Amino acid sequence: MQEDDKQNNRTGRRDFLRKSLITGGVLATGAIGLEKVFSGEKDSGEKVKVFSPDGKVYEASTDHLKEFRPPPVTNAEARRGIANKKFVMVIDLAKCDGCKTCTAVCQEMHYTESDREWIKVFKMKDADITAPYFFPKPCFHCDNPPCTKVCPVNATFKRQDGIVLIDNERCIGCRMCMAACPYSTRFFNWSHPDSRQTAAIGNIPYSPEQSVPRRMGTVEKCDFCPDMIRQGKMPACVNGCPMNVIYFGDQNEDAVTNASGVTVKLSQFLEDNAGYRHLEELGTEPRVYYLSPKNRKYPKPDMKSVRKEKKHIEMDMGMMQM
Repeated sequence: MQEDDKQNNRTGRRDFLRKSLITGGVLATGAIGLEKVFSGEKDSGEKVKVFSPDGKVYEASTDHLKEFRPPPVTNAEARRGIANKKFVMVIDLAKCDGCKTCTAVCQEMHYTESDREWIKVFKMKDADITAPYFFPKPCFHCDNPPCTKVCPVNATFKRQDGIVLIDNERCIGCRMCMAACPYSTRFFNWSHPDSRQTAAIGNIPYSPEQSVPRRMGTVEKCDFCPDMIRQGKMPACVNGCPMNVIYFGDQNEDAVTNASGVTVKLSQFLEDNAGYRHLEELGTEPRVYYLSPKNRKYPKPDMKSVRKEKKHIEMDMGMMQM
């Protein structure tokens, strides 16, 4: 009898260790639910990438995960930011196909109206005869932000981790920050929160990190989803991009990761791909970098139109030389 008990204990111990190894990587994210792990449910095999607060990326089965929304941090914590971090975003213009999924998932998460796209996607062309490319534009979370300097009530502020936020409990709606922003990435909330927000979040306490509940008569913008970062997730636009265009990570660790879990060395990535910052000559020191739209596949140029346009240009140049 005692021998059977010892055998059962050993078997139980092995099972526990096996299951612990399965979930050990994702436990660090703080967004794990263990009831499914120990329930004996069959693993569907579907995997997701989870970004931990310490900058690591883990792969976990969706059967072992559940949505977890921790209580909002205090206002003081929201203003300090996450210690020893310096968050940065990289957008690869060569991969973007203009689908605007990043915009859609951002609006869904923050319950924003259709006239307030916190990350806009612009169609660009460098010349008449070249194919267009697409330019996603979030808030740039500048290290030298003009917006914070003009706010009369300290509603918009720069954190130690590089993120610029707005405290809507302080915001008086003067819109001076909107006038100061050279990138036009701030928006004024003219309307009352819609029913989606009320139904989804109820009466949770407000935090600048969540940007909800949203308030009429205040300024709002892309916030880099700091509440998701604290949960061990990447920003909504990063996770939602089907083309793996957007990378996010910690500059202190010199690493960024996209939705598929591809992690690269930030400094080398920017050097190898001619990384640049939008209007960096203004001295704002943006924390969003772009990779040039070279070797693009989306969309293919209309070669018939290109040849026709080229012929017209050559004819015009010939006339000028005569």
